[in-house]
Amino acid sequence: MLKYLFEHLAVDYSVFNVFRYLTFRAICGVLTALVVSFVAGPAMIRRLGRLQVSQPIRADGPPTHFEKVGTPTMGGALILVAIVLSTLLWADLSNRFVWITLLTCTAFGTIGWFDDYEKLAHRNPRGIGARSKFLWQTLAGLSAALALYLTAQSPAETQLIVPLFKEVALELGFGFVLLTWFVITGSSNAVNLTDGLDGLAILPSVLVAGGLGVFAYLTGHTVFSGYLGIPYVSGAGEMLVFCAALVGAGLGFLWFNTYPAQVFMGDIGALALGAALGTVAVIVRQEIALAIMGGLFVIETVSVVLQVVSFRLVGRRIFRMAPLHHHFELKGWPEPKVIVRFWIISLILVLIGLATLKVR
Repeated sequence: MLKYLFEHLAVDYSVFNVFRYLTFRAICGVLTALVVSFVAGPAMIRRLGRLQVSQPIRADGPPTHFEKVGTPTMGGALILVAIVLSTLLWADLSNRFVWITLLTCTAFGTIGWFDDYEKLAHRNPRGIGARSKFLWQTLAGLSAALALYLTAQSPAETQLIVPLFKEVALELGFGFVLLTWFVITGSSNAVNLTDGLDGLAILPSVLVAGGLGVFAYLTGHTVFSGYLGIPYVSGAGEMLVFCAALVGAGLGFLWFNTYPAQVFMGDIGALALGAALGTVAVIVRQEIALAIMGGLFVIETVSVVLQVVSFRLVGRRIFRMAPLHHHFELKGWPEPKVIVRFWIISLILVLIGLATLKVR
């Protein structure tokens, strides 16, 4: 929105030419999302507190979590507002990728809102139920996948790129739709499973978004993509602005969500963030790199799967509690220690994912 205004002003005033640069608009996106979060955050938290919008605490969870009773939830709405507003202000709104990502992020956030509302209105920890949630996630994920498939303008947009190998690009055909659905819905649920401690999910989401922003900038640049041996996707660079907005919104939310949290993210935030990361990864053709950079989310998800499979097959649990962060809590690790150590692991994984750009 502001991009067009400043481009018009640049005709007469050269100082506004700086807004033509993608990197400058990305910086503006970060700062805008941060300001929105800092300004709207306190009022939103007070409002949620007055409405007694607090997350039900699992009866079988770590004992220390009962101290969190009464903490407002659904704070992910703040993240969504900051991302959407910042993206609309600074991104190129003629870019199809911008709208597909925004709509997908908002759709998954809406599913999360209904799930949170069901938990709060009826005090039901299951929310709308796993089957209903998965059905709506599937519809939203497939819609995004079909939109990307049907609007693809080059073969590279529907190929599977394998990191570490310059010449390996697998033709997927319609399989691209299934892969995209899996990446978006899987990423959404993985972030949701990780969101169990104060600030645990939001900073890794910010780190992964930053990494994907680097991929987006390089993928949308003909010179850099050719030099690095990654596919060039016209228009993908604009995802840098979206990722920057996510980084700003995430850091702004972390201000209030850091231990001890003043507000929880809720499904409205976790599902939206995961879907957004998955969508961007598909657009920049880095699904495998997403699995590396978002390895913390993958580990948390695998821990839940292993726990369920082990208990159903042999009647025994592998971990004291799943997801994995609860296992370490029950082993005696203080919550802040679990959070910070998981953050460090996430940072290392993001750096490894970025390193694949040069190791080819």
